[in-house]
Amino acid sequence: MKKPSSSLYTPESVRRIDQIAIHDYGIPGFTLMRRAGKAVLDVLRQNYPQAKKILVLCGAGNNAGDGYVIARLAQQQGMDVRVVSLIDPETLQGDARQAYEQWNESAALSVNDVALIEDADVVVDALLGTGLTREVDGSWLNWIDAINYSDKAVISVDVPSGLDALTGSIKGAAICADMTVTFIALKVGLFTASGKACCGEVIFNSLDVPESVYETELPVAELLISPENYTLPKRRHDSHKGLYGHVLVIGGNDGMPGAVILTAKAALRSGAAMVTVVTRLEHVAAVAAVCPEAMVYGSENGDLPELCVEKISIAAIGPGLGRDTWAHRLLMQTVTLGLPMVMDADALNLVAENKLHIEVPHIITPHPGEAARLLSRESASEIQLDRIAAIKQLHDLMKGVVVLKGSGTMIYDGDHLAICPYGNPAMAVAGMGDVLTGVIAAFVAQGMNLNQAAIAGVSVHALAGDLAADGESRGVLASDVIDAIRQVMTNEC
Repeated sequence: MKKPSSSLYTPESVRRIDQIAIHDYGIPGFTLMRRAGKAVLDVLRQNYPQAKKILVLCGAGNNAGDGYVIARLAQQQGMDVRVVSLIDPETLQGDARQAYEQWNESAALSVNDVALIEDADVVVDALLGTGLTREVDGSWLNWIDAINYSDKAVISVDVPSGLDALTGSIKGAAICADMTVTFIALKVGLFTASGKACCGEVIFNSLDVPESVYETELPVAELLISPENYTLPKRRHDSHKGLYGHVLVIGGNDGMPGAVILTAKAALRSGAAMVTVVTRLEHVAAVAAVCPEAMVYGSENGDLPELCVEKISIAAIGPGLGRDTWAHRLLMQTVTLGLPMVMDADALNLVAENKLHIEVPHIITPHPGEAARLLSRESASEIQLDRIAAIKQLHDLMKGVVVLKGSGTMIYDGDHLAICPYGNPAMAVAGMGDVLTGVIAAFVAQGMNLNQAAIAGVSVHALAGDLAADGESRGVLASDVIDAIRQVMTNEC
């Protein structure tokens, strides 16, 4: 079985794979350590060819051993190398001890002084590996803070120190690396929560471990690095609008017509043949003016107009919906239609407040705050501590397909967990969730099943956000993402 490069594993699974490679395949642990050290140095030389002075920070365990190997190889290549250990290196054992002793044969450790950072061209972080279970404090915290406050290039070994490689949460403080060279298998925590912010560019090296080693461990998630596998095929020339679905968008309470406008436009731009919007009566003219391609109906008391529910493929409810009686009535009437639903924003808040049980096929798209309300947690920060556990609890509660938004958006249908590596901080702006709701609904309307549509919608939405941002971290509007959707879909289909 070929190990797919998109497979994400828990740190514990990676440790077991490492031990199988050593004990069952006869690859000495120190050989793997040397390969890891060479992999990091190769990345350093390739990306920082002018670097002459290297500071290597070593902690405990095999992560430190990798650091000593890197230092020794760099020194052999004529670089000026300083090594700082935050523990007594004489306490190291096994392969890490051997790596330290080889370094110690030719050079001594430098004094433990954060001022050394200023004299370095590149800092190599080999302080804390994947086994971190406690909060970072003391000297470890001082070094991490000093590195983050500096302007030096940083390469982390396997995982940025202080980052939980399972959950992507930060244990008190974590290195913010420019690059992370990770080994054996990709760790799930590098791609969600704070993982993307801490890792910088993730570079994977299998250390030439045989592919058959991976047969013993199942990945915990899939990284969506090939969104073209989930997007729709090109249409036949004899297509007509009857083939590509009808999305019903419900929301836009007092003062919020923009939310349903964004959802409707995103659905149309993503290929839905027809879109009908139900909103406040006083918003009908505004919606029709800026989205003439959509049919618009007003609801004065929360009733769904009969004409608007004919031949609907899927209902998208929640953008700008509010939580008043009008909103609650619309939600309950939408459920009785028996249609598949995409539920976002205030639809989810109403579900949480009223402990509603949704029987029809559905996709929910909560951000961490909405997820916290659904799960009766105190805050979004609780969700971010373990997003994998949270999304599985959301599925246990709500069933259907769950999209947990945020850095490293997750999609879970009860069997398969996927994580999107795309998207950027410029997308942290009002209306982005409304756009995602429209994209996902459009894919369902065009024939995808709920899980496929969620995966495709998240991927296309994030890629469009990256295209709109063009490397910048602010200044992107939700409408900019809608404008980029067609180009993304053309490129990926």
